[in-house]
Amino acid sequence: MYRRTYDIPDDLGTAVNVVQMVFGNKGDESGTGVAFTRDPSTGEQGLYGEFLANAQGEDVVAGIRTPQPLAQMQRQLPQAFEQLLETMRRLEEHYRDMQDIEFTVEDNDLYLLQTRSAKRTAAAAVKAAVDMVAEELISREEAIARIDPQQLDQLLHPMIDPTAEWEVAAKGLNASPGAASGRIVLDADAAEQRGKAGEQVILVRWETTPDDIHGLIHAAGVLTAHGGMTSHAAVVARGMGKPCVAGCDALAIDADARTITLQGQTLSEGDVLTIDGGTGAVIIGEVPLVPPQVNDDLETVLGWGDEHRRLQVRANADTPADAAKARDFGAQGIGLCRTEHMFMADDRLPVVREMILAANEEGRRAALDKLLPMQQGDFEAIFEAMTGLPVTIRLLDPPLHEFLPPLEQATDERMRRRIKLLQEANPMLGTRGCRLGLQWPEIYEMQVRAIIRAAHAVEDRTGEAPLVEIMHPLVAFEEELRRLRELTVHVAEEEAPEVEYLCGTMIELPRACIRADEIARQADFFSFGTNDLTQTALGFSRDDAEGKFLTYYLEDGVLQQNPFETLDAGGVGDLMRIAVERGRATKPKLKLGICGEHGGEPRSVAFCHELGLDYVSCSPYRVPLARLAAAQAALADMGAPAYAATGG
Repeated sequence: MYRRTYDIPDDLGTAVNVVQMVFGNKGDESGTGVAFTRDPSTGEQGLYGEFLANAQGEDVVAGIRTPQPLAQMQRQLPQAFEQLLETMRRLEEHYRDMQDIEFTVEDNDLYLLQTRSAKRTAAAAVKAAVDMVAEELISREEAIARIDPQQLDQLLHPMIDPTAEWEVAAKGLNASPGAASGRIVLDADAAEQRGKAGEQVILVRWETTPDDIHGLIHAAGVLTAHGGMTSHAAVVARGMGKPCVAGCDALAIDADARTITLQGQTLSEGDVLTIDGGTGAVIIGEVPLVPPQVNDDLETVLGWGDEHRRLQVRANADTPADAAKARDFGAQGIGLCRTEHMFMADDRLPVVREMILAANEEGRRAALDKLLPMQQGDFEAIFEAMTGLPVTIRLLDPPLHEFLPPLEQATDERMRRRIKLLQEANPMLGTRGCRLGLQWPEIYEMQVRAIIRAAHAVEDRTGEAPLVEIMHPLVAFEEELRRLRELTVHVAEEEAPEVEYLCGTMIELPRACIRADEIARQADFFSFGTNDLTQTALGFSRDDAEGKFLTYYLEDGVLQQNPFETLDAGGVGDLMRIAVERGRATKPKLKLGICGEHGGEPRSVAFCHELGLDYVSCSPYRVPLARLAAAQAALADMGAPAYAATGG
């Protein structure tokens, strides 16, 4: 489970060090401890670690005894303590990285058991990297390369709303930052099962062990009654970026009754807890959380990276709020604005249904006339939020039945007939995307009209023309896009000939990749929709594969990575490579991007850099991750090392 989480190959062995034994349990002038050269939670310099007098190392990591802060060693064993400080300084200067050191003192003699690059939170990784550049230990390029982009998600996790009112039920050690609310589960199996089902759960244990790893992966946070800052729960949670409160003395667990007690209050499994891994607070009930902000250290590293990266990073955003958040995170435009999400709004859905249930084109157009000002208002707000940056708008993609209720909830016979008529055995490969736009062109006409009117209105208001990109989805044949481009040009000329725009397509079918040279004759840009391209290339239904046979494939080693998370470079990637080569053979300056979920995954971003794409697009909260991954890909071209992952 640990290997799979951190992409460690199954055939890579486990190292074993055989060393002479020293004894920290020989009396008051002996002891053992763990020390970090910087705080692994924050990256701050200072004294950080734990010490146990008259003890062996397993007493610390196993949580059998709660260790004392490292300062206690200074009082009890001052000579060995001074040696430790000097050794920590020398080790960090030698390795030019934060160190995690285990040591034993035997009769006042200091022995180092091991040193290694320290596992750390994303906040600590970023701060330590920035500080080490200032200290001239490493270069800016090394600072960029040594941060794991996947870890940046930790900086973008919710925190407790500072304006909320709540009472601390108990306090533990602030072992891993971030906050989480969830239902109490008392074993790892339950955490895995309920977490996979989409529940937010807090794994509550006396202390975790390596056997609990599957539960830790699926829990929103971890609370333990015992153990210190270097216990298993603390170290693993920090590496995963999950909130953890450890060593909560006020916590008692009754495994038989499936209850816990906090300061005299008894809670059952399934009750809700909130933990704050930044302060160590444990709160009964749910507390409002707020999204975090990118801090100055991260902005500094991302700024250094932006000087090197070639790939632009856009965001997938459907609302003005999403667009503004994406811009805050450094997005250079919107790579995917999904218009169907606008149709699902409460004030739009009745009108959309009216359009679908209309008996003829005249009735459909009457309903679409009502939707037109609503769509225009949406686009105006998004264009204003992204002033000066490109916005790619995908015209309606899902099949029309998705806007109607299930058959058993139909309100009248007319709706029942329409639902039956629109039903398809495989709607994912049915009447959707450009097929919908060709059969009912009035829908796409309304959307193009709303886009052009919005762009014209915003330019009149602000004096700056929006950079508009109109995208037709699910194209497989040149003739489909030729007709839809003709429709787009006709409506745009009719509305506002002076508005500039690009007309392109989403490449999400294998045939589109193979015949990209033909399709490019009708396109100003391609955007790879790798979610559907993965489904159609592999013959995997995402809805059916994940949690069923795909889980077996990953567990049994048939596949090493989930192709819906990490781009299948050898299959889907080769189709993309063909599309890039053939598309640009027709139009050398064809703009190319990716807007599937892979646009925010580091290895997939590196592959997009290698392919020569112009941009990647991902969710707003993954924009910083994609920026860093794109910078690392550019530095790798220059011979710089890949990031040094600290989680595995």
